[in-house]
Amino acid sequence: MRTTISGNIAVAFATTFIVLVACVSGGNKNANKVKEGRNEFEKGTYGFDVAFLKKNKVETVELKDEVSKACVLIAPGYQGRVMTSTANGNEGMSFGWINHELIESGKVSEQFNPVGGEERFWMGPEGGPFSIYFEEGKEQVYENWNVPAVIDTERFDIKEQGEGSVTFAKNTTLKNASGAEFKLGIERRVRLLPKDTLGDLFNVRFPADVFDVVAYQSDNTITNLSDRAWKKEGGLLSIWMLCMFSPSPTTTVFLPYLEAGDGAVVNDDYFGKVPSDRLRVEGGVAYFKIDGKYRSKIGIPPERAKDLCGSYDSASKMLTLLWGSLPSGKKDYVNSKWGDQDDPFAGDAINAYNDGPVEDGSIMGPFYEIETSSPGADLKPGESLTHSQRVVHVQGSEAELAKLVEDLFGLNLNEIATKFR
Repeated sequence: MRTTISGNIAVAFATTFIVLVACVSGGNKNANKVKEGRNEFEKGTYGFDVAFLKKNKVETVELKDEVSKACVLIAPGYQGRVMTSTANGNEGMSFGWINHELIESGKVSEQFNPVGGEERFWMGPEGGPFSIYFEEGKEQVYENWNVPAVIDTERFDIKEQGEGSVTFAKNTTLKNASGAEFKLGIERRVRLLPKDTLGDLFNVRFPADVFDVVAYQSDNTITNLSDRAWKKEGGLLSIWMLCMFSPSPTTTVFLPYLEAGDGAVVNDDYFGKVPSDRLRVEGGVAYFKIDGKYRSKIGIPPERAKDLCGSYDSASKMLTLLWGSLPSGKKDYVNSKWGDQDDPFAGDAINAYNDGPVEDGSIMGPFYEIETSSPGADLKPGESLTHSQRVVHVQGSEAELAKLVEDLFGLNLNEIATKFR
């Protein structure tokens, strides 16, 4: 969650980018298996999540590569979010964090429903004078915080569906905490990326024949349907993409940044300053420990952000890459800090969050998130803004993964893996 709040706010949410370990949960023994026809799937597999969502009557759309067995599972009723994906069909690892307990309960909150999902469409700003999560005149505290229904409980319509892609659409009206009204159209397209296109997309040698890979891209567009221009004076909206994954003691998020430039390199005080045994900022990279045991969050401002980052789980030999589109030139990014702000347009372009217990010891996950945001949408009537993301999960030998990380980032994979040991 992009806020600077403490305490029970964690029951609301947090926020995302990269890597993974299979979900492990408590509960009774039967909760860790689910049947689909004659097949029985263990929790943590893609087949389990497919069967679980079907059992709980969650509508899904599946994109599949029949040759490679890469699959992406999308839920129209949850705003076209990618619930999970896999590189190896039903028996493969399920890469998204899903809140099975909440979905199975059937409960729906008017405030917020954290059902999970490894890539979801949200909008900013969350807090400040132009927040779309607080009503005008309301104190910005958790009791008054409400996620707009259009990004929480409302279904996105399927506009177009093909063999390897699906497009969703939704029109809505939002009002911010300063009273400005926004009529907008939302369009979200998710498409499966063939393995043989990744080398060109990332401008490196990508030996898909030695890796198990699932890759997809989402193109997310908002259009000004109002009869007025959206300007900074009345507040701007932004596209805010969040990815939720399962943490592990062997997972490290790494966010490359531009070393040249002015201002902060990393914002690390969202929930109190992140201690040095959990965050290292050195050599053009912010390394962030991801274990689901210490609630913390960092952000990279747009002046320092790069378009590609990742995470690595050394235990499961899992590399996740996340690419987010960055505009050229200086742009204003909305500030989602709750309450008073020095600058409503001093927000971050990239964030990463590690879940953990709050003051009363409770925890919603654990999960972790990496997120990317668009600039504020200063649009004239009829104009649009698009923000794109690519999510790539790669499994393979450590030696081959090390070559890929060297080619993509110029980094040593072993150094990433041992950064917090």
